[in-house]
Amino acid sequence: MNLKKSFFVLPLSLSLLIPAAGSVSAHGNEVHTAQSVTVKSPAADLRATLDSILSEHAYLAIITMQKGADGAKDFEASAKALMQNTEDLSNAVASVYGKEAGMQFKEIWASHIGYFVDYVKATGAKDEAAKKKALAELDAYRVKQADFLDQATGGRLKSAQLQEDLNMHVKELLSAFDSYVAGDYSTAYKSVRESIDHMYHVGKGLSWAITEQFPDTFSSTKVDTPASDLRENLNHLLSEHAGFAVLAMQKGISGAKDFEAAAGALSQNTDDLAKAIGSVYGDEAAAQFKTIWSSHIGYFVDYVKATAGKDEAAKQKAIGELDAYRAKQAKFLETATEGRLKASDLEAGLKVHVDDLLLAFNSYVKGDYNTTYPTVHTAYTHMFMVGEGLSGAIVNQFPAKFQGSMPAAMPKTGLPAPQSNVAAGSLLALALTSILAALMVRRSKAN
Repeated sequence: MNLKKSFFVLPLSLSLLIPAAGSVSAHGNEVHTAQSVTVKSPAADLRATLDSILSEHAYLAIITMQKGADGAKDFEASAKALMQNTEDLSNAVASVYGKEAGMQFKEIWASHIGYFVDYVKATGAKDEAAKKKALAELDAYRVKQADFLDQATGGRLKSAQLQEDLNMHVKELLSAFDSYVAGDYSTAYKSVRESIDHMYHVGKGLSWAITEQFPDTFSSTKVDTPASDLRENLNHLLSEHAGFAVLAMQKGISGAKDFEAAAGALSQNTDDLAKAIGSVYGDEAAAQFKTIWSSHIGYFVDYVKATAGKDEAAKQKAIGELDAYRAKQAKFLETATEGRLKASDLEAGLKVHVDDLLLAFNSYVKGDYNTTYPTVHTAYTHMFMVGEGLSGAIVNQFPAKFQGSMPAAMPKTGLPAPQSNVAAGSLLALALTSILAALMVRRSKAN
């Protein structure tokens, strides 16, 4: 895999189409690791794809509920993005279990989004009876969704445990919404982060079940290895950064009461990213990374303020500072990875990140919401390629840290251990191309 071309640029959908690297070494612009310690495998790629879609669902669900409560002009566009996410997830299910199963999943999954909308409407109308009805419908949804996944995975995921897991998902979203409406923004954004984090556990458990069910399709690779865990930890923090950056910029230009809380969540994300860097490169490197990374958030804030003040000179200054930031950040990562990531490639990749966020913001200010939300999706999924590239370089640099036997049992994600083995007999590898191609076209249209 040519890292120079793919580190920041390839769409997430292509990740499952590129075979895992074999046992070779790093030379020039390429980064490869031995198969036993690679971040890239069929199972790891499946996990990353599901994590991307599921975590984005939580993010978009909360944003859409906020927009609905506020009567925001971009509510419809946000809701449309959420439904597109449902299409992506349903297509992923269909690629594994068939078109009929995909449609059945879509109907069930979409219903719980509708019940959340009912809850939002009832809250706005102060209709307690309607709120209770929506909660009862969400309870009924949990049973249907859990039964579907139990049957689809051949009992690898148990309905009773799944219902508890889905209950957590529902409670976290409701907590984020209720506290937002009550003006308790600190609790609201704490719940937002917990909701997003929880979906990574769901993605890990579901990808485990699928790879256990169809081992030949995934070359008997595992989702739960130290290397793939690193990849997903970075995917999580980097995509969350993109999501909160977009949200904080929207809140800033709108003068929203929860701007400080949204910015605080973004700052907490920065702290977590710095700790992740520090766990590999030490405290001094963590502090250096945090200073550089935080600066680009500050420049985005400057850009928002300049936009609000209609100060074109200040906007251009902020853009110039973002360009200077890219050079510093790229140099830091090239040095840290001992040249495994090249500064020139990193600068180009960071430009994609900056341009995505600016386009999402500028189109929001103009009221061009049909551009805003596809761009938000592009910015969010782009960070999964960043996570893959950075984790790949780290694993190549410190392979001994990511050695270890791969567990035979299911990873501890809150879901049950397997009870039986079901023969594959599936054309999964071929079917997956449909969802991957759809995601690739979607990103292309957004760009």
